[in-house]
Amino acid sequence: MERLRLNKELKRRTRVATLFPNPDSCLRLVSALLAEQDEEWMTAKIYLNMKP
Repeated sequence: MERLRLNKELKRRTRVATLFPNPDSCLRLVSALLAEQDEEWMTAKIYLNMKP
């Protein structure tokens, strides 16, 4: 997922949960989404191998 799409997804998810009881709950949601995305990036198929 490219950065622009990731930002749109974060915005969409935080709008769905419009009311956060405190700033930490919003941070937990965003952190979980970013961790999930990082896992997808790390396990994604490699299409271009730069090793000689």
